[in-house]
This record gives sequence, structure tokens and C-alpha cells, in this order.
Amino acid sequence: MLLMGSFLIIYIVWPLAGLFLRADWSLVLSSYKDSEIVGALWRSVWTASAATGIIALFGTPLAYFLARRNFRGKAFLEAIIDVPIMIPHTVAGIAVLMAFSPKTALGSSLIKIGLSPVNSHFGIILACMFVSIPFYVDAARDAFYGVSPRTEKAARTLGASFSQVFFRISLPLARKGIISGLIMSWARGVSEFGAVVIMAYHPMVAPTLIYDRFATFGLKYSTPVAVQLIIVCLGMFILFRLISAGKRREDINND
Repeated sequence: MLLMGSFLIIYIVWPLAGLFLRADWSLVLSSYKDSEIVGALWRSVWTASAATGIIALFGTPLAYFLARRNFRGKAFLEAIIDVPIMIPHTVAGIAVLMAFSPKTALGSSLIKIGLSPVNSHFGIILACMFVSIPFYVDAARDAFYGVSPRTEKAARTLGASFSQVFFRISLPLARKGIISGLIMSWARGVSEFGAVVIMAYHPMVAPTLIYDRFATFGLKYSTPVAVQLIIVCLGMFILFRLISAGKRREDINND
């Protein structure tokens, strides 16, 4: 069983190892001083973080509702939430562009208040949100499924309000799944290319810059950007996991 499962691990590690081993490290090191690369990497990080924050704000109550209520049409609603996973991301970008185009009422209204939805940071966030929603909502919903409704009801019978039960019991108990959802949602956003390139080719995020340099200069000059993006993502994943592990140790010690 382990031998069969290790095939998938090797399938992940082998291409990544080849990328790092075959990269021109003189170009990789010099790319740290390239303002275009640094700017694209930072833009990827903060726009994905902004998109994830907005998703968490609105997705957490949605996930809780889905975990606690059974109603006609629930399966259809959950299918709608998962649609961005199934459709090609270029199609997702076209759909978002058509919804927020300056020619639409919504798009023109946003422009009037200073939020341009096309070729802007706001456009990047809109694209990242669309493709990242399922990863957070599904993880948070499953995490709330794991919280016993009996525990919540017991707290309510003792006089706690709904908000007190949610923030002091439900949310902390679902924390592990919610953190995993945040990580996956952020990762989807930071690596997104198809939807972003439709909404905002400029200003460039890291995946767009990788494509641009590959198309213009070839593999040699696109690889350093790819290596940089992998290092940033790996660093963020390790940081999130350490934070999550630290909180779990605190919970064990408190128990």
C-alpha cells in the first residue's frame, strides 16, 4: 500500500526537483533584485490574501448554514459553490469579466466609485475570489459538520446567545478545518493564471509574468520566476502549518 501511494509523492517531487536542479541559479539569485519579479510576487501574495479574507468573511456564515440546515435545493446550492472547480479557469475569467465589464451596470457603477474591475488590482482580487471560493467554503462546512450540535444546544440552554456559542464554541472547535480552508483558498488564488490573465493581464502577478517571460524569452528566463513563486508558496505553507501545529499543542496542554 505504501509503495503504491509513494508513486504520487514521487510524481510531485520529481518535476519540482528537476525544476530546482536545472534552473540557472545565477539568474535565480539575480532575480531577487529584479523589481518586476519582486513586484509580481508581492502582488500575487497580497491580492490572494485579500481575496481569501473576503471569502472568509462571507463564506464562514455560509459554511455554518450549510452544515446546520437541511433544506430543499441544498445539493443544488452546494453544486453551484463547486462550479468554479469544474470549469476551465479561462472560462471563469470570461464569466467574471462579463459580469464586471465597464459596459455593464455593475462595472460602470464600480468605476464611478474608483474601483476599476479590469486591468487593476481589484480585477485580480475578483478573479482570485471566483476560483477560490469552493476551497474555503467546502473545508469550513466540513469542519462545522464535525462540531456536535448537542454541544451548541447545551450552551444555549445555559443562557449563551447564538453569537456567543458561535464565536466561543463552534468557531474554535472548527478552527483546524477553517485554517486548512484558508490555506487552500489562498494557494488557489496565489497560483491562479487563467482567470487573472483574462481580467487583468496588467499589473502582472507572478503566474502571468512566468507566462509572459516564457512566451517572450523562453524557458531559461521564466524558470527563475517559477522557482521564486514555489519558494514563496512553500514558505507560506510552512508558516501556516507551524501556526496551526502551535495552536494544537496549546489546546493539548490546556486539556
